[in-house]
Amino acid sequence: MREETGFIPVDGHRVWYRRVGGGPGLPLLLLHGGPGAGHDYLEPLQDLARDREVIFYDQLGCGRSDRPDDPALWRIERSVREVDTVRKALGLERIHLLGQSWGGWLGVEYMLSHPPGIAGLVLASTSASIPQFVAEASKLKAQLPPAMVAVMARCEAAGQWNDPQYLEAVMAFYRRHLCRVDPWPDCMQRTVRNLEGNQVYEVMNGPNEFIVIGNLKDWNRIDRLGEIRVPTLITVGAHDELTPACAETLRAGIPGSRVVQFDDSSHTAHIEETTRYLAVVDAFLREVDALTT
Repeated sequence: MREETGFIPVDGHRVWYRRVGGGPGLPLLLLHGGPGAGHDYLEPLQDLARDREVIFYDQLGCGRSDRPDDPALWRIERSVREVDTVRKALGLERIHLLGQSWGGWLGVEYMLSHPPGIAGLVLASTSASIPQFVAEASKLKAQLPPAMVAVMARCEAAGQWNDPQYLEAVMAFYRRHLCRVDPWPDCMQRTVRNLEGNQVYEVMNGPNEFIVIGNLKDWNRIDRLGEIRVPTLITVGAHDELTPACAETLRAGIPGSRVVQFDDSSHTAHIEETTRYLAVVDAFLREVDALTT
């Protein structure tokens, strides 16, 4: 399988990319989560490269890309410009776009800039509103064992993010709602390491997956979803931290979009139900390819 790796100049720094595969289908550009997680956990999507090129890249500030110590860089507007820079550098004129988690928020924001050349959009385990996500995650937290709920309430009120009991409760949440595979595969473990002390994550998001106190905390594009006019597939896990309610908000707002739910998955259906996930996404991409020929 054809493979190429390299670096792209972005805002005076270097962004790492990997392009793999090829074939008659339109290329698929992947936007990873976090923010700051890196591409690693998306590696199962490489199997989509049998009939098209799949392009991974580590957004600036994480993974194999440069990690400048500059909190002013970590804003969604700059990340949108980065997507354009990557596309232009790699000659990706007409493509599909897949954004997972934060990558979905970035994908929505990017689509609202009305970029040319996007044939199809996949929004995976994401939402159109951080406040909606935080509210949904709060409901899931309340379903943890009462002792953990009490610990979380106490530590969050005091900002004690590194309290051992709090971290234990956070991991219990993650095992239910982030990835239900046990043990987590290597690609997921590498992503966790990418996020440890990551400045992008801390500035834009906050201390963990469900405490969003960074500069994304008020992000909400529900009222603008109607501007997205390309075929759109929305995927969600039944146990997802970005819940089926978040997926339904996306579906209701994006004309002609559809939702596929993965009943045995949480936030990483491409890892938890890989075979079915790849089949669903592959069928969608082929369907859209056929419309463009």
